[in-house]
Amino acid sequence: MKRNAWYLSVTLVLILGTFVATLLSGNKPILGLDLQGGISVVLAPVGKVKNEASLNKAVDIIRNRVDALGVAEPEISRQGHTVIIDLPGVKDRDKARRLVGKTAELRFRPVLAILPPDTAPSTTTTTKKDTSQTTAVAGATSSSTAATTTTTTANSQKTSTAAEDTAKATVILPGRATGKSAVRYQLGPAALVGKDVSGAKAVYQAGQGWTVDLSLKSSGQTLFNQLARVSYPKSPPQNAVAIVLDGVVQSAPAFQTDSFNGDVSISGNFSEGDAKDLATVLQYGALPVQLKELTTESVSPTLGTDQLHAGIAAGLIGLALVALYMLLFYRLLALVVISGLMLAGMAIYSLISYLGSAIGLTLTLAGVTGLIVSVGVTVDSYVVYFEKLKDEVRTGRTVRSSVDRAFEKSFRTILAADFVSLIGAVVLYALAIGSVRGFAFFLGISVVLDLLISYFFMHPIVYFMVQRSELVRAKKVGIAAGLDAVGVTA
Repeated sequence: MKRNAWYLSVTLVLILGTFVATLLSGNKPILGLDLQGGISVVLAPVGKVKNEASLNKAVDIIRNRVDALGVAEPEISRQGHTVIIDLPGVKDRDKARRLVGKTAELRFRPVLAILPPDTAPSTTTTTKKDTSQTTAVAGATSSSTAATTTTTTANSQKTSTAAEDTAKATVILPGRATGKSAVRYQLGPAALVGKDVSGAKAVYQAGQGWTVDLSLKSSGQTLFNQLARVSYPKSPPQNAVAIVLDGVVQSAPAFQTDSFNGDVSISGNFSEGDAKDLATVLQYGALPVQLKELTTESVSPTLGTDQLHAGIAAGLIGLALVALYMLLFYRLLALVVISGLMLAGMAIYSLISYLGSAIGLTLTLAGVTGLIVSVGVTVDSYVVYFEKLKDEVRTGRTVRSSVDRAFEKSFRTILAADFVSLIGAVVLYALAIGSVRGFAFFLGISVVLDLLISYFFMHPIVYFMVQRSELVRAKKVGIAAGLDAVGVTA
């Protein structure tokens, strides 16, 4: 008796407590793309793919890049040679599209000159650098000067303009636009590329603001030092290195030293978002396969929401029918089923909310389907127990003496049935992709919760109910009536 009291008390306190805490904290499940909307980007290789492994590697890099955006439960998958990226709940969709779409090789090029946005008719121009692009590299506490004079001829501009960003060519490429026409950069051949980068992160430094720490491989360290020794002695802007991705200069920091022994620190007039964007580009910019954007579309949550409402309505109708069935066949014992389903629902809500905030788990329409299907699994456990209880009472035992014996026999059946369902969910999750995995995951969670609630709630609550003879022998609605044993001894 004490053990059952302990099991029941801990179960109720744990589930009800976590549910109330979840509601008070304002935490709630994160909805997937089909329920809350977002964007979907489709990428395809440029030319023929000679190596499937390289495309898989590109997908892994894109997944890392998308994870760096902080998108909850993004879905990145391959369909043939196309890569589909679904980003649920993205607030800044242009930012996500910009970072996901940057699929060309990351390159570091020496800056030869800064050109105005449009071809200048005169032979001499004076332009101001975009301070949002001007940064300082390694060992410096301030950025380079805000203005520089660049002298070029119209003819040289025309002959040096490249149609595409080829690594060995001298090219003219635009800088990243910041609400106005971007300046252009005349750049030399690439000194090093993305494969020479080992990592990057945005760091806040007191008195200096946001910076980006760039880590290079040994090969990249050598090449970067070679570029620094050539560029550092020169006057602006030729003392700078352009960080190029997708034919756009993401940043053009100026060297403050000609030698680097460790990480490279890129500083300047960075906001937090600018620093993190640049770090993401540096860390995940290099792809072994060049991809191009086929489509980018906004996904409306309307269809998914309508289907969710329809699914919830169907689930509620199903629960109502189940409750009616239980009341007709098991009378007061039906309250055990109803309260057990309510506790399971509270536990699932709390768990999904926690996993959403902890690891970015999202609830998709397929997941909702898995939860609805799991109701049948849960109800089966109660039916098995009640039918075993009937069998024990029919042998002439009292209801009280039958409770423990019936549970021992029924729990073996419940365990076997749930274990089979759990195996199916695990195998489906391991082998499937996309929304099918969501269905399997939530079905698996529900099966595990069913086992726990059956053991720690269903049996203890029935045990305490049969201790009260008025509940057992109540006319027409009592436990004895539900067990088809009206004259049985309590």
